[in-house]
Amino acid sequence: MPELVRSVVVAAPATTTWLAATDWAAQGRWIPATVVQVGAGRGTATRGVESGVGVRLVARTGFGPFRFADPMEITGWDPPRRCEVRHHGRVVRGTGAFEVRSLAGDRSEFIWCEWLELPFGMGHAWAWRLLRPVSEWAVDVALRRFAAWAPSHPGVAD
Repeated sequence: MPELVRSVVVAAPATTTWLAATDWAAQGRWIPATVVQVGAGRGTATRGVESGVGVRLVARTGFGPFRFADPMEITGWDPPRRCEVRHHGRVVRGTGAFEVRSLAGDRSEFIWCEWLELPFGMGHAWAWRLLRPVSEWAVDVALRRFAAWAPSHPGVAD
C-alpha cells in the first residue's frame, strides 16, 4: 500500500495548530480547490465544530468537471495529537492521519500521512510512480498554506 508522509513546522502552539486542522469547514482555506462538508455521524460538537470518532466528512476537490468527492469517517481521535480517518471514495481510498507535535518556542509540527489504495485497479508500483510526485506536490502546497494560515486561527481550546 503506497504511503505518503509530509510535514511542516507551524509558528503556533500545538493546541492552535490542532484547532486549525480540525476546523473542517475552513480546510478549503489551505487545501487547494477543496470544500469540506460535515455530514451525519456519531461525533460531538465543540466550538460549533463536529469532532470525534464517527464524524463523517466529504471533501470535494478539483476544478470544473474535474472534481471528485472524498468521503471519509473519523476513526481515531486523540486531541490535540492525532486524528485518523478512513477514506471511502471511488478515487481516494485507504486510511489517513494527521499528527500535531509540540516544538520549542511555541511552535508545532503538523504531519499529514496517507496509506492509499490506488483507484481503478491500477497496478501499485507503476501507478504510484506516476501519482506520487503530483500527490507530494499537492500536499506540500496545502501544508505551506496551512503553516501560513494556522497561527491566525481564531479558535480557543475547550
